[in-house]
Amino acid sequence: MTTPNAGAPGQAERLARPRVEAVDAVLGVALRVLDDGFVRVVDYMGDDGSVVQAARVSYGSGTKRVHEDRGLIRYLLRHAHTTPFEMCEIKLHVRVPMDAWRQWIRHRMANVNEYSTRYSVAIDAAQRTPADRWRLQSADNRQGSAGFLPVDQGALLTEAEFKLQDLARSTYDERLAAGVAREQARKDLPLSTYTEAYWKVDLHNLLHFLKLRMDDHAQEEIRVYASTIGEQIVARWVPLVWEAFTDYRRDAMYLSKLEIAVVSAMAEGRSDRAREVFESISSKRERQEIEQKLLKLGFNIPWS
Repeated sequence: MTTPNAGAPGQAERLARPRVEAVDAVLGVALRVLDDGFVRVVDYMGDDGSVVQAARVSYGSGTKRVHEDRGLIRYLLRHAHTTPFEMCEIKLHVRVPMDAWRQWIRHRMANVNEYSTRYSVAIDAAQRTPADRWRLQSADNRQGSAGFLPVDQGALLTEAEFKLQDLARSTYDERLAAGVAREQARKDLPLSTYTEAYWKVDLHNLLHFLKLRMDDHAQEEIRVYASTIGEQIVARWVPLVWEAFTDYRRDAMYLSKLEIAVVSAMAEGRSDRAREVFESISSKRERQEIEQKLLKLGFNIPWS
């Protein structure tokens, strides 16, 4: 990449559009997700070098001789200098169940155009759950799951799911055949019905999406989409950014002021002080999170 010629006002060297061979190799290729979903790259703008170029424009051309691209990208991500990452964009075509899409569309930082069931007949496909993938409700997280139902019980649920989805679809088709307007005929279609959309997002907001939706606590259905986008697309597109994101966001750990106090006391061998700070926290969820972080850091929890 080249930078503007500061010595010639109003002039700049001609730039070539960045091309990433690893992304071009999968451009337009449907990467399968779930039973009938996919993600594919429609177009992209920029690469690792575009992030570097944007940062150096704001710093001034003199820093180019000091920082290597990898070091600069890691510095930017580590210190939350987000603007340079907004200079890269990617457009994806996704096919996703409506219930997962509801979560997806809550990330209000992208340009979206979704398949319209007012204008077109609804996609004749619904996400179906294998007998061994029915998840149990988590006992301590009202919006999460933990473990699975026995396969024999799951098989009955899967059979019932097939019947329900088939009935909903046949009812929908009968309404259309009777001349009912599409906008009304669709109202009883299940949330498992697949929809499609174009989703265009800049790299900064995409990384935020991936941080949340690749997390172990995210719903499994959207997590597999996020993992596909991150590991099979973003890692190809901007490998230096992906490396830094993995180190400083995805696999990193955030500590609050109270958590630092607990960790510091534990490191000093002051378990009584650590317990005192821990017990001052009223939230059960927050205390559980602290214990999980302590275990990840290699501490034994003396009060558990």
